[in-house]
Amino acid sequence: MLGAMLKQLAGGGGVSKLTQKAFWKAKNEFGGRGLELSEMLNILKKTIAPLPRLFICIDAIDECTPKHRQELIGSLREIVRVLPGARVFLTGRLHISDEIVTCFSNVLRIPLSPTHGDIMSYLEMRLGGDMDPKVMDDKLRGDIKRIIPERVSEM
Repeated sequence: MLGAMLKQLAGGGGVSKLTQKAFWKAKNEFGGRGLELSEMLNILKKTIAPLPRLFICIDAIDECTPKHRQELIGSLREIVRVLPGARVFLTGRLHISDEIVTCFSNVLRIPLSPTHGDIMSYLEMRLGGDMDPKVMDDKLRGDIKRIIPERVSEM
């Protein structure tokens, strides 16, 4: 994720000499390893430092594995700590909310929940795109449209 952020910051202008040097050094070491997390984070901080304001937006952070999510959140915390112009916007399911709050001191949470209509529209769209409609009968279709909204409302 940090590598993707660095690539976006480099944009069409290519990769900075600092980044190139770090990647070549890592590649030429025994076994040709990639950059360590700490190396990537340092390059990213040096790349971001001259910017007066930076917004980092990551969608569905809950889909990261717990280990990688902890590393990513820790890295984002470090970026915000040393670069006061950096802002972070994360989206994810509620079950990781506590992880975010413990890493960032000033968090604004905006809980979002789908309405019954949203869920039904989504189900209709997915059921309408069924590649093999002969497999599903009216009873199964009705069960899907009844059970899924009930389960979502229980979450």
